[in-house]
Amino acid sequence: MKNIPGIVPVRLAVLFMALLLVAACSKSGTDAGGQGTQSESAPSVILKTSVGEIEIELFPDKAPESVKNFLAYVDEGFYDGTIFHRVIKDFMIQGGGYDGGRQKKPTRSPIKNEANNGLKNETGTVAMARTSVPDSATSQFFVNVENNAFLDHREPTPEGWGYAVFGRVTRGMDVVEKIENAETEDGGGAFRNIPKSPVVIESARRKP
Repeated sequence: MKNIPGIVPVRLAVLFMALLLVAACSKSGTDAGGQGTQSESAPSVILKTSVGEIEIELFPDKAPESVKNFLAYVDEGFYDGTIFHRVIKDFMIQGGGYDGGRQKKPTRSPIKNEANNGLKNETGTVAMARTSVPDSATSQFFVNVENNAFLDHREPTPEGWGYAVFGRVTRGMDVVEKIENAETEDGGGAFRNIPKSPVVIESARRKP
């Protein structure tokens, strides 16, 4: 900043302090994903995986249908025994659809895509996985391990709808990173980036 012309030292010092204050406030108001804070009553889910626990805070105010859908699967024990079947370093980890035998589990009907809720696919956020059809998400979800802006909603078209963020990791990003860095292999089809050593969701439960 010392090379910026036209700013006297006093004004420069004031500007610097103001920037520090803004940065401090921003940091205190966010967690993984930088999406802002939720109320204390916001629901959270704990995924107990074979490599550690991941705690996910949900955003029912921003993505009501996605949260309702996710919690329905959680409450019926659907995710217990499912695997993270798609893991791509510097991109995301995806799970919630296949059991340990790589068999796809039967799901509920697809839900409406809520990607136009203003939330971004930033590091640590959790979003609904889907096919190329915007309103096709069922049980599968993914955790962003990078800021994936190209997954955000751009326009109400099949190509621009994006992927709906409905939560964020508040504890266990080290576990997410461990899964991200798992050695993978090409098993074909939905398993082109599947961990060689299965990463299992042993249980998914609401946080008391």
